[in-house]
Amino acid sequence: MRSLLNILWLGLKEIASLLSDIVMVIFLCYAFTMAIYVQATGTSTQVNNASIAFVDEDGSALSKELFNAFLPPYFQNPRYIEAREVEDAMDRGEFMFVVAIPTLFELDLRAGRNPDVQVNVDATAMKQAGIGADYIKNIINQRIATFLKRTDEKAREPVNLIVRRMFNPNGISSWFTSIVAIINQVTLLTVVLTGAAVIREREHGTLEHLLVMPLSAFEIAMAKVWANGLMILIATGFSLFLIVKAVLQVPFAGSIPLWFCGVVLYLFYTTALGIFLGTISRSMAQFALLIVLVVVLMQLLSGGTTPIESQPRWLQYITFFLPTRHFVSFSQVIIYRGGGLSAVWLQFLVVSAIGLAFFAYSLVLFRKSIAVTK
Repeated sequence: MRSLLNILWLGLKEIASLLSDIVMVIFLCYAFTMAIYVQATGTSTQVNNASIAFVDEDGSALSKELFNAFLPPYFQNPRYIEAREVEDAMDRGEFMFVVAIPTLFELDLRAGRNPDVQVNVDATAMKQAGIGADYIKNIINQRIATFLKRTDEKAREPVNLIVRRMFNPNGISSWFTSIVAIINQVTLLTVVLTGAAVIREREHGTLEHLLVMPLSAFEIAMAKVWANGLMILIATGFSLFLIVKAVLQVPFAGSIPLWFCGVVLYLFYTTALGIFLGTISRSMAQFALLIVLVVVLMQLLSGGTTPIESQPRWLQYITFFLPTRHFVSFSQVIIYRGGGLSAVWLQFLVVSAIGLAFFAYSLVLFRKSIAVTK
């Protein structure tokens, strides 16, 4: 009972110390509000407002119809330019796409010949360029087919292919990026807050004050775990309900309490990681470098940036021991697919086991660090 009271009061001290740091509080609020919104809406895999120009050397009714087929919001209103202006305009980054229609284009089509249409692409914006080129190809092919048949009726295909998008019918990228942003912020800020608390006490000399008290290393470590974990959990809930659900209108298909249970299990691991990095670091600068090396790598291999299936097979086996992978996995199952405990219990178990093992290892190092300080 006494140990629990010690953990409670030490945790309250951690919370008071955090709330007294105005810069950290402002950063925490920004990370779970504006940063989530900007990441969800500022980056998109869809083509949006792409600049496009036409070199029309045919001047036919068909070429004009192709020109008028490119409309917002996917493309900006197209412009006519001369062939000699293409290279300079693309060098200046004025257009992402330039479509060149050759002379006698419509006449060659009517005669059964296959004329070429050149699409110049600025591939410095690689993802948008690749997707946009496919958009242009489909739009041109559809318009030409309609023009030659003089009807919008499609020819009967040998197979009636029906595509059904599950979990995200309209392919809205913010539904995915907003949740990934929350996951990344939880990982980063939990490690930062916990590790910085350890280093701050060592640099300010407050660790020596704790050592003269009848406190164990376990009590000191557990206080940092629950206090910093609670602050991140509150910030996560605030971000989920205010930014993701209210502002971005992302639907939550599964159980919110079940997802937060998974977050609590994951926070136990990340706080232990923060204690570990804070213990082995000798300064805040060294701790920041370790954050870049460890946390960023965890985020890249979690499956939130690239699917696990797209990674090399040997790397997939390694990522199985990263709780970030399982955090992303059960978040997708609960939030998007509406899965229950029967679908995510294995991920919960793995995260719990890894978190408990890592906390035990971090506690051993923390005890050695305290023993050296004594």
